[in-house]
Amino acid sequence: MTTAVEIYDTTLRDGTQQEGISLTANDKLRICNLLDDLGVAYVEGGWPGANPKDDEFFERAQTELDLKTATLVAFGSTRRAGVKPEDDEQVQKLLAANTSAVCLVGKTWDYHVEHALRTSLDEAVAMIADTVAYFRAEDREVFFDAEHFFDGYRSNPDFAVAALQGALDAGASRLVLCDTNGGLLSHEVEQIIGEVTEKVSDGTFGCHFHNDSGLAVGNSLTAVRTGVKQVQGCVNGYGERTGNADLCSVIPNLSLKMGIDTIPEDRLPRLTTVSHHIADVINLTLDPHLPYVGSSAFTHKAGLHTSALARRPDAYEHMPPADIGNATRVVVSELAGRSTVLAKAKAYGLDITSDQAQAVVDQIKVKEHEGYQYEAADGSFELMARQATGWEQDFFRLES
Repeated sequence: MTTAVEIYDTTLRDGTQQEGISLTANDKLRICNLLDDLGVAYVEGGWPGANPKDDEFFERAQTELDLKTATLVAFGSTRRAGVKPEDDEQVQKLLAANTSAVCLVGKTWDYHVEHALRTSLDEAVAMIADTVAYFRAEDREVFFDAEHFFDGYRSNPDFAVAALQGALDAGASRLVLCDTNGGLLSHEVEQIIGEVTEKVSDGTFGCHFHNDSGLAVGNSLTAVRTGVKQVQGCVNGYGERTGNADLCSVIPNLSLKMGIDTIPEDRLPRLTTVSHHIADVINLTLDPHLPYVGSSAFTHKAGLHTSALARRPDAYEHMPPADIGNATRVVVSELAGRSTVLAKAKAYGLDITSDQAQAVVDQIKVKEHEGYQYEAADGSFELMARQATGWEQDFFRLES
C-alpha cells in the first residue's frame, strides 16, 4: 500500500482553461504563494510562450517567489516532428522559464499521432525521448504527461507503453497517465494501471483525471490504490469542460480516510481557507455545496440532525470539520426543532429556555408558511430569539 503521494497542482494552467477564469501574472503569484502555504509538492505555473501573461509570470517568479514547500513547474510540449529540441522554439521558451522541473506533454494515442501530429509512431516516441533527454542534460527534473493515455492504451497498448518506456529510459522521473477526455470509469482505471505498472515495472507513475464522467476524484483515489505516487489536479476542481480532479476532496480523502501522506499534517486545517481565498482571487463564487470546504459541507437544517449533534458531534458528520478548517453550521427553517433553536441561540450568546425555544420554532413555522425564510437571515433569527426572552425594541414599523 502506498504511504505517501505527491500533490501536484495544475490550477495555474488547467484552471485557467475554465470558462470565466482569466488570471493576471499578479493573480498567479498570489495563488502560487497560497498553494505553497497549503503545502503541495508541485505547482504548475503555466505554459511559457503560450501567452504574454504566462511569460510575465515566469519572468517575475524568478525574483518574486520564495517558495518554502512547493516546487514550481513549467509546462510544455515535446519537440515538433522532424525538429531537434535545440532548434524548437517552444522547447527553448520552456527552457528559458528557468524552473528546476518541467512537465512535458506528449501523444500516447495512435489516433492523435496519425491525425494531429501526422507522423509515424516511431517518430512520436522519438519526440518524447529526445525532449526528455534534452531537459535532463540541462539538469531539469522531468515529468512526462502521457496525453490521452487511457484511450491510447485501449487503442494500441504496444505504442502507449513504448511512449512511456521512451520517456523513462530518457530520464523522466514521473510517468503521468492522463485521462484527457475524462470518460474513464474506476474499474477501467484499476485494470489499465495494473497492467501498465507490470509492463513498465521500473517506472514511477502519476495520474491526471478530468471530470467529464463525474469520477475525477474517485479515479484519482483508485489510481493511488493501484500504485500511483503523484496526483495532479486543481483546487476546487477548476478546469475546462467539467473540470479536473478537485484537490480539496483528493487531499482529505487520501490523508484522513486512507491514511496516506499528502500535504503536511499540520497544514490540513488550512485547506478550507486556501480554497476560499483562491476562489476570491479567481473571482468565481465558490459552490457552497462542495465536499469538505463548502460553507454547506457541515451545515445542518433538520431538527432530527441538530438534536443528535447536540449530544454527539459525529452523529451526522463523516469527520470533524475542524480537521480541514471548516466548521459545523446550523440553520433554522420550518424543519427546525427546539434543539436547533437552542444551539443557534447559544452560538449568539443567548440564554433561552426550552419553552422559549419552542415559541421561536412555532413562530418560524408560521412565518415560513407566509413566505418568509430564515436560513440565511441570522439577524432576523437573533431578533426573534431575543424577543422570545421578553426583549423589546421598536427598530422599525413593517409596512409590507
